Amino acid sequence: MLVPYKNPLDNSRWAYTSARYNQPFDLDALAGSVGYPMYMKPYDGGAWVGVSKIRNSDELHAAYDASGKMLMHLQAAVEDFDVFARSLTIGPETMVMRFRPDRPMHERYEVAHDFLAPAVGDEVVTISRLVNAFFRWEFNSCESLVKGSEVHPIDYANACPDVAVTSLHYYFPWAMAALLRWTVFCVVTGRRPRLDMDTTAYFAIADDRSLGYDEKLARYRRLADDYFETGKYEEFCAEHLAHVDEIVHDWVGSPAFRTLLAETVRAQYPPHEQNRFLAHFTGLIDVWLR
Repeated sequence: MLVPYKNPLDNSRWAYTSARYNQPFDLDALAGSVGYPMYMKPYDGGAWVGVSKIRNSDELHAAYDASGKMLMHLQAAVEDFDVFARSLTIGPETMVMRFRPDRPMHERYEVAHDFLAPAVGDEVVTISRLVNAFFRWEFNSCESLVKGSEVHPIDYANACPDVAVTSLHYYFPWAMAALLRWTVFCVVTGRRPRLDMDTTAYFAIADDRSLGYDEKLARYRRLADDYFETGKYEEFCAEHLAHVDEIVHDWVGSPAFRTLLAETVRAQYPPHEQNRFLAHFTGLIDVWLR
């Protein structure tokens, strides 16, 4: 739920918009409709800037007072979740990674496999591709909290998702291979983004009361597969790009890549930490190569 600016922007457009739409509101009443605990977050934020966990009215008002000129929204918390999953989708390909937001950036993506039950993992993939197909995005990440068998998407609008080697490390080669495959497919087949949103088809499924949640997900997945031409893409990759993984493997194992990794570490970390981090990322890349 969006809440109005604490300190409105000082420009003529805001004054016009505010006069028409910025009605008086009761912050506590809005929070009550969301329920404690909750999070207050910038509506367009990134890198966890301005994010506060709100447990009571005092924390609510303190966070709102500190928000300044950031436009905030309130989001219900999912307490005691089991897994934080971050799914990176590039065209029709998705990698679901176990994410640990409380760790330093170089440790947030855990090298882990089979950390979700198959059905839950498939639901995370479907939601990620559904979001992208619906909004016509082709490169985006989706964050979901998994509690038991329930998937709660909490952040799924990342126009420039993190694909840095110093963040993704083990998963970086997959991301580069997927970007290469999708780019080549689009160029060779002449694919162009469909700018029309065509939301009617999605809402027809959403509004069909005869369908259960799983049935709706399956139909959404078919719409997403149609948008991304998943079948055509897979056939194209099998026929023309089957060697991409081998190419990426050779590149990642090459001296040129090691030089690139070392330069990246030197550019990102202070001198006294560079050896440590170079060893850290080199080790994770070596795990991927094996």
